[in-house]
Amino acid sequence: MNSINPERQFTAVNDFYRARNQGVLREIIARFTGKSTELLSYEEVRQKLKAYAGVEKGLRDIPLDAIVGSVGRYSDFTRDFLPRVNVDKDRWSRIKMAAYDAGGLPPIEVYQLGDVYFVIDGNHRVSVARQLGAKTIQAYVTEVRSRVTLTPDIQPDDLIIKAEYVEFLDHTRLDLLRPESRLEVSTPGKYPILEQHINVHHYYLEQEQATELPYQYAVQDWYDNVYTPVVQAIRDSGILHYFPQRTETDLYLWISRYRQELEDQLGWHIRPESALMELTARTITDKKNILSRVGERLLESITPSTLEAGPETGQWRRQNVTARQENQLFLDVLVPLDGKDGGWHALSQAIEIARRENAQLSGLHIVADEDQIHEPESEAIRTEFDRRCSEQNIPGHLAVEAGDITRLITSRASLTDLVVTSLTYPPGTQPLARLDSGFRELIQRCPRPVLAVPHVSKPLDSALLAYDGSPEADEALFIAAYMAAKWKLALNVITVFEGEKVEPETLMRASVYLEEQQVTASYNAHNGPIAKTILDVAENTQVDMIIMGSYSLNPILEVVFGSTVDHVLRASHIPVLICR
Repeated sequence: MNSINPERQFTAVNDFYRARNQGVLREIIARFTGKSTELLSYEEVRQKLKAYAGVEKGLRDIPLDAIVGSVGRYSDFTRDFLPRVNVDKDRWSRIKMAAYDAGGLPPIEVYQLGDVYFVIDGNHRVSVARQLGAKTIQAYVTEVRSRVTLTPDIQPDDLIIKAEYVEFLDHTRLDLLRPESRLEVSTPGKYPILEQHINVHHYYLEQEQATELPYQYAVQDWYDNVYTPVVQAIRDSGILHYFPQRTETDLYLWISRYRQELEDQLGWHIRPESALMELTARTITDKKNILSRVGERLLESITPSTLEAGPETGQWRRQNVTARQENQLFLDVLVPLDGKDGGWHALSQAIEIARRENAQLSGLHIVADEDQIHEPESEAIRTEFDRRCSEQNIPGHLAVEAGDITRLITSRASLTDLVVTSLTYPPGTQPLARLDSGFRELIQRCPRPVLAVPHVSKPLDSALLAYDGSPEADEALFIAAYMAAKWKLALNVITVFEGEKVEPETLMRASVYLEEQQVTASYNAHNGPIAKTILDVAENTQVDMIIMGSYSLNPILEVVFGSTVDHVLRASHIPVLICR
């Protein structure tokens, strides 16, 4: 009969008390961190996740960190298997001594569910093994299965979410219909909302096809044509990087709710990717803002809005090239209206574009305060807008909002693809006039291309592209190539050098790009005053539109010294498309 080594027994007992004190400390810390130290009850997990019997997988090494619960003794140990007060000290100590004497611990028995394990027999052995610093332990494993999987970071509160996911999959069978699907959320109550989305989609599918459709058909169609495109856009935008504790499904729901709020507010049909783009831009701006809120308000109070930096050059193109799955660049056209002739000319031009693009029109009438939103003048503008759209069989809806005109237009522009506005008040000739110009501020800050329409609308069968090789001009080249190819637009490309020798490389860049896009154009290089030359060539060639890049210099320099864009806007008698 083996005798007990008193010294080793004393050490084992001290190790027990040390481990138990660590457990007490962990529980105290948990009260401040909010992270549970509780082991999971296997039976509770089994019931909530509707787990069912699996297969015996035999003896294998399993990671200790992946053991998250117990069948019967889940209250005796903390999450990392530190003993609690009610744990048998003598038993724990004997196992600790046996681990030394026998050169290791006997295998335990566990259930495996996904990537985690629950102890059937051997809780004390797990506790001792962890106290010894082991990474794995031998175990006889029986696999149980569920429609959802668990990972070692699972917390007790997460079981509520997992249980809801099981119910969702039971109802929709999405995991069987689309095995690659992983709709994970971070807070309870979201899966019933996803089911509502599917139910609404099912209803509209039946209305659209005028027939009853199986529920599973609607589930697949929703996943393929509603959910997946939005999630892909989320991935492409990189916005999830700014929300490390959230999931793609969280953002899908957030975007859906935000989109619905915008539609209720404006009456417009908002595309999911448009809502995402605005949220992305807003999120990135907020995250990068290093000024305090007080400092930001101070800066805004002393900085004229015309000197504020606009969106990054090429931002719209990158978003739309990624998002578009069809050859359609302008899905939604924004038209600000004030009830005057200039606005109605802009609407006529927008209707022409909407016809070519099969686009919808989003009208916007801005009033000074909320009381004017429902006044007769606003209602009259809405009625006339609806009448003109209906006559041309163009889908459209007018929103009436109160606030600063330029800021509201630039804000709502991010929900659309193109702004078509009246060129009634172009930037002035003097620095102070340019500084106070609302139109100049619109061009500077608008996140979308702006088509400035003088008191005439054109058929848009031909265009003059003013190209100087700048990044802004490259954006104009991109849109000109699209219009020439899609609209069969006759395109004339010019480069103007003022007081310098004409360099052929600039025009060559444009011609190479257009040839790659299979667009035929005429090319000319000129010496002379840039703005005047652009206007003269436009008049001599009798084009319907000028396409050019936006402001390229620092806003202060543009205001002080003027710009080609301002000069062209002041003198043009045909629409001017400004691209950024």
